[in-house]
Formats: sequence, structure tokens, C-alpha cells
Amino acid sequence: MAESRKTSLRALALQILLALAVAGLVYLAAGNAAQKLAKQGIVAGFGFLSRNAGFDISQRLIPYAAATSTYLDAFFVGLCNTLLAAALGIVLATLIGFVVGIARLSPNLLARGLASAYVEAIRNVPLLLQLLVWYVAVRVALPSAEAPASLGGAFVSQRGLVLPSPEFSGAAWLVPIAFLAGIAALSLLRRRARRAAETGLPPVRAWLPGLALTILLPGLAWIGLALAGHPVAVDWPARGPYDVEGGLPILPEFAALVLGLSTYTAAFIAEIVRAGLSSVARGQGEAASALGLSRGQSLRLVVVPQAMRAIVPPLTSQYLNVTKNSSLAVLIGYPDLVHVFMGTVLNQTNQAVEVVAITMAVYLTLSLATAFLMNLYNRRVTMVER
Repeated sequence: MAESRKTSLRALALQILLALAVAGLVYLAAGNAAQKLAKQGIVAGFGFLSRNAGFDISQRLIPYAAATSTYLDAFFVGLCNTLLAAALGIVLATLIGFVVGIARLSPNLLARGLASAYVEAIRNVPLLLQLLVWYVAVRVALPSAEAPASLGGAFVSQRGLVLPSPEFSGAAWLVPIAFLAGIAALSLLRRRARRAAETGLPPVRAWLPGLALTILLPGLAWIGLALAGHPVAVDWPARGPYDVEGGLPILPEFAALVLGLSTYTAAFIAEIVRAGLSSVARGQGEAASALGLSRGQSLRLVVVPQAMRAIVPPLTSQYLNVTKNSSLAVLIGYPDLVHVFMGTVLNQTNQAVEVVAITMAVYLTLSLATAFLMNLYNRRVTMVER
């Protein structure tokens, strides 16, 4: 017992010494960097964040004006753009990856061959090259900016996509609130269906009623506001003398980044899904068929829930890669965090140490937060041995 305590104390002492050594190295490096910057006339610190930025950003999700906004405002604009691209990339990559992964095990030869060709072609081509293909080759094939193509109220050209933009103000906020209520109802129905399956009660349908509520509730709110004389205003794009005016513009840089990230990551997710489905014993599917379940029901209710415990851990790594790979947006000019903060802000302020440190801290925080949330979800899908 005493020997074990001595070993523990010795290990603790070594860890404390190592931590102090690392802290000392960081302190020396910071002091040396401050001295070097002082010789060049650069004041170390984060005071530059309060200075006026003086440059414009093509896409901004929060209020920003070049004449009055600060470098801190520019940082938040770039961060929001990064979060938007990463979130959409994760959602689309997951949807595409699961469809392709299931198709990889399809009894249909054509579907299986197309899925295999997609995986082998996409995951063996560098992401940087794919982003260039989406941004240059696909963009060139679109109509010119002088003659945009009309798509039922929307316009598409080499300058991007312009969609109708609903304006949620005043009572119009009832529509997104109704949409959130539909999502909450879907979540409750899924939880009820899971409890019914665990307790042996008659199965409860969750997806169809939940999706119906998710679509029906906002639709009823939209119609109700129109009948009450407070319709939701929609800003429809229209052809102007020089360009499309109005609506919600989608930059080609943003579209190329999201499509490139999602299709590239989906190829890796497809292989993860295929491996997870293959890890489930064949007898599980045969038992489901013996109970009268169709192939789709067997896959949704029996095979996929068991495969998730093998899918989620490697899936987390792919989600982390989406966020980190979004930094390649600087190549095609999308104003993400790296482009705005480590590009323009760094060039204007010369605060290299501070800018790089903040950017690294942001990506580290995003990665840790994503891993934390996925670990929580992994605990829910992991089967408990009895």
C-alpha cells in the first residue's frame, strides 16, 4: 500500500514538473516574441481588436460596416461564415454519406456500382482540387452574369444563386417558431417510439407524423397570418439593368465550399456507414424479415440502430475534418475566419502572434465542442451489456 502511494506521488510530481517546464517555455517564447515585435515598432497585445477595420466583407450574417466596424467585428463575421459553411457541410455530408453507404450494400448491381464509383473517385482526389473544380469548372458552365437563368422565382448565373427571401418581422416570427415546434414534436415522437420498442409495446410511428407536423405547422402559421391580414413578406429577386436585384444572394464561393466539403466528406462517411452495417450480424436482418418487416423497415428499425455504435466514433473524426477543412476556403476567396482574420486583419495589423493564437484557439474550441457533443450522442446509441 505504501509502495503504491509512493508511486502515485512520484507520478504526480513528474506531471507537475512537466507542466511547469511547459509553462516556462511558453513564457520564454512569449517574452522573446514581445521583444522582437517591440524592435519592429509593433505593440504586443489584443488592443488592435478595438481599432477600425476599414475593409468590406462580401458575406456577413451579422451587422458589419467597413467605416465603423472594428477588427473584432470582422473576427465575428468570419467566425459566423465558418460556422455556417461547416454546419451545412456536416448536414449534407451525413445525408449523402448514409445514402451512398447503404447503396454500397444494395442488392441492385447498378446502385452498388454507382456508389462504389462515387466513393473511389471522390475520396482519392485531393479536396483542394475538388474545390477548384466546383468553383472554376462548374461555375464557367453556368449562364453569364448578363443573362442569368430564371428558376421559378430564383436566378442563377456565374455570380451565384439568388433566392426569394422571406422577411420574418413582427408576427411573421410565428412561422419559424411553428417550425421549431414541429421539430420538438418530432423529437418527442421519436422518444416515445424508442420507449415503446424498449418495453415491448406496439410500435409507434414517429418519422411520418413528425415530418408532417414539421411541414404542416409552419404552413398553417403562414396561411393564418395571410388570412389575418399580416402576410409574411417575401423579397422576390428581379432582373435589373445591370444585375439581379433583391432576394437572398448565395455567393459562388460559398456554394463551391459547401458542395466540395460535403461531397468529399460524404465519400468517407459512406465507407464508415458500409462498415457499420456490415458489422451487424446477418441473422438480425433475417430475423426482421421473418417477423414480416420489409427491407426498408428492417434497415431502419433493426440494422441501423445496432450499426450506429460502430458508426458514431469514426463519424466524429469526419465532422472534425469538415470544420478544419473549411479553412481551405481561402483558396477560392470565401470570407471565412482564415480569409478574414488571418488574411486581411493580419496583413493590416501585423499582429501575427495574436491573430494566429486566436485562430488556433477558435478551431481548437470548435473541435473540442464537436467531439464533446458526439461523445454524448455516442453514449446514447451505445448498447449496454446486460
